[in-house]
Amino acid sequence: MYEVEVKVRAAHDAVEPALAAAGATAAGAVLQEDVYYDAPHRDFAETDEALRIRRERSLDGAGQSPAGDTDGGAPDDWETTRITYKGPLLEAESKSREEHETAVDDGEAAAGIFDGLGFEPAATVRKARQYYHLDEYTVTLDSVEGLGEFVEVETETEDEAIESAREGALDRLESLDLDPDDQIRTSYLGLLLADSGNECL
Repeated sequence: MYEVEVKVRAAHDAVEPALAAAGATAAGAVLQEDVYYDAPHRDFAETDEALRIRRERSLDGAGQSPAGDTDGGAPDDWETTRITYKGPLLEAESKSREEHETAVDDGEAAAGIFDGLGFEPAATVRKARQYYHLDEYTVTLDSVEGLGEFVEVETETEDEAIESAREGALDRLESLDLDPDDQIRTSYLGLLLADSGNECL
């Protein structure tokens, strides 16, 4: 399966009325903590790959967790944990990648397995996300710690449908009064590493 994604930096206050006008439906909000790993056998920055453990919990309508915080919390606070591998970008026009993801029961055990195999934590990305459904696409309003506010439009597709899926995502951006020419192809991890002066992924 392939993830087709376009992303722009945008203030959420300006986008929310456009989502309502376009007929988008709210689909929940979450807090995510993504820990990205370096591999012992190759340089993911050079190969344009990513491996992460994502921990997630639900947020209420005010962007708060049930405990009232958005700073991660103890391991037991997380509701779900998933391992994700992302392959290199497939085209210059979007952030389309091959992606494989699976849920795990114990995030601490997964981190221990990675550590035992020589995979080392490289960086952590924390963000609050509000999801919307717009036609067959998911629109996500992201508030990323250390970076600010972004809007993503994404869908999943088979390889041969990447171009049409990307064009549809760009059309959805335009329907929200956002400029596709403002698209950012660098991941949040890459943006954070660039701000810190490290190599981008």
